[in-house]
Amino acid sequence: MAEGGGEGPEIPRSRLYDYLEMADPDHAPGQTPQNSGEPPSPDTLLGPSVPLTAALPSPGTADDIARARREFATLLGEFRRTPVLVPLADNEDPLVGDYNGVRWIYAFSDESALARFAIARGEGSREWAYQRVLGARLLDAGVPAMGVPCGVALDVGSEGDGVLFPPVVGIVPDAAAVDAESADGKSADGETAHGEEPR
Repeated sequence: MAEGGGEGPEIPRSRLYDYLEMADPDHAPGQTPQNSGEPPSPDTLLGPSVPLTAALPSPGTADDIARARREFATLLGEFRRTPVLVPLADNEDPLVGDYNGVRWIYAFSDESALARFAIARGEGSREWAYQRVLGARLLDAGVPAMGVPCGVALDVGSEGDGVLFPPVVGIVPDAAAVDAESADGKSADGETAHGEEPR
């Protein structure tokens, strides 16, 4: 019998389902986890719970902004010190997605988060190759190696747990940051600092 019932060739069960069941015992294997939204396209970042502004403080009072920045700095420091799982594409490069002109390297806290991502993509039945990489190495070496504006998307597809580390100063090396100023006073996008017209 085929997985899920019915007649047909037997499809081997991926070990990713085991990780998902350990994290969510009420979840039925082969189904998208509850409250995860519709499965998005593989070409975009997954999960409505990971907006592009996830890593930026929301407007508010000066105290709110300062608190949000401190919380994000703590989160960034923890990410840099923690090994994460980076799934690999067929060519052994990190699996990435392009969204709003930025390339995002997918990274996951653990196998359960990777399993949720795989199932949301409709690819939960295959084996996923991944590397364990220190967050700091991913930001300091992996991002610049992409050669295009690139950040890291952590735990995409996990309801409420995802966060983006965008390619900005203080998160990635200045040479890879889209908001960095070069020695001649121009930002990385070629515009001069402080809104001045180029001469």
